Amino acid sequence: MTDALQRMNTELEVDDTDQTKLAEADDATAVMTSRERQLAVSHWLLCAAPDMGLARVQWAERGITILACGGILSAVRVPASMVWAAAGTSQFDEVDVYLAQKLHGGPVFMDMHAHYYYALVPGHTSLRWRGLPGVACFGRDTILGVPAVTRLDPTGRSYWCVPMDSPGELCNPADVVTLIQQAQASQRVGGVLL
Repeated sequence: MTDALQRMNTELEVDDTDQTKLAEADDATAVMTSRERQLAVSHWLLCAAPDMGLARVQWAERGITILACGGILSAVRVPASMVWAAAGTSQFDEVDVYLAQKLHGGPVFMDMHAHYYYALVPGHTSLRWRGLPGVACFGRDTILGVPAVTRLDPTGRSYWCVPMDSPGELCNPADVVTLIQQAQASQRVGGVLL
């Protein structure tokens, strides 16, 4: 096992001293630590990897890996300029809060080199997607570079603006369309899309 993979496993590892047990609340709800959530989310995301072992190593060594779209997830790619227009700012922390509110906590990551945001949506979304100018929905036969779940700061190639809160918890496609329409309206000047 490489040093980077061992570090990632250590970051995500849950031991008895860190693990939160069942809360003794009236509703007896289980409480999870953020590390437990990251571990559960990373396992779920790895189900979309063509090679789970290689994907885990790539996350550990490079902070990014390739996942296949169209199965458990699809992704809607939105240019950063559109998102920034809708948010009224290009400040990462403010945009992250805006996205979390508009997409009701649905997972979004940003490719900081290419200046695209990716909203993760259910895998079937691409089958029903209607084209929107400047936006793409990736489904079957598409692979996507996805950051490690531990990448939460706007550094490096990509990071989670809105981390996935629980395994399988994705953006509602209707919320993504509404966000895109608001972004397009924000970019219109005199009826022309900038």
